[in-house]
Amino acid sequence: MAQKRVVLIVRGRVQGVFFRAAAQREARRLGITGWVKNRNDGSVELLAEGEEDSIKELTGWANHGPSAARVDGVDVRWRGYTGEFAEFSIVE
Repeated sequence: MAQKRVVLIVRGRVQGVFFRAAAQREARRLGITGWVKNRNDGSVELLAEGEEDSIKELTGWANHGPSAARVDGVDVRWRGYTGEFAEFSIVE
């Protein structure tokens, strides 16, 4: 299976609802590396690398997020895989 990299911008009520922690837990469960961070505009950004099927599963998860979140939309931007990350972390 091919290694992929994706950038997700998740919009809605996604800050202050443990979205980043839940995304980290989901990414680690799927064996995905990268990071997640809050953006100044109220959205959350994820950069994720891993097996294509796992990336697609994380992207599907991001469309609803944790139970306290309300996701209004997810922008998906595919990028070239780099392998630069050892784990999936939360960026403050």
